[in-house]
Amino acid sequence: MTTQRVLPQSKETLLQNYNKRLKDDIRSILDNFTEIIKTAKVEDETQVSRATQAEQDHYEMHVRAANIVRAGESLMKLVSDLKQFLILNDFPSVNEAISLRNQQLRTLQEECDKKLISLRDEIAIDLYELEEEYYSSRKTASRRAM
Repeated sequence: MTTQRVLPQSKETLLQNYNKRLKDDIRSILDNFTEIIKTAKVEDETQVSRATQAEQDHYEMHVRAANIVRAGESLMKLVSDLKQFLILNDFPSVNEAISLRNQQLRTLQEECDKKLISLRDEIAIDLYELEEEYYSSRKTASRRAM
């Protein structure tokens, strides 16, 4: 089941693109988070006033938080794209599932056919016995009438 399939060039390129998007988004989240942590450190003295520095840090944290959110949304879109790719391009798995279901239904059909044949045979035997009983009772009734 773990056989390696050779993908057409366009699919291979698409998968490489997905891999690049994944790495870029993860790197963006990590870099922005690291920078937010660095910004949160309070420095002793700088050339700008403390209020100005706080406002600048606040703005930078908002921008970096927005970048993290954007990268997270991009990762969710990537997951959606991967699911769609798998659904549309995983023909061997789909074919295997269809074949397995066909086999299950054929087995069920054979079992039903066997049960129906058995039921038919039992009904035929019972009908024969009932007909014999009916006709034999008519003969004895007509003999008595004579």
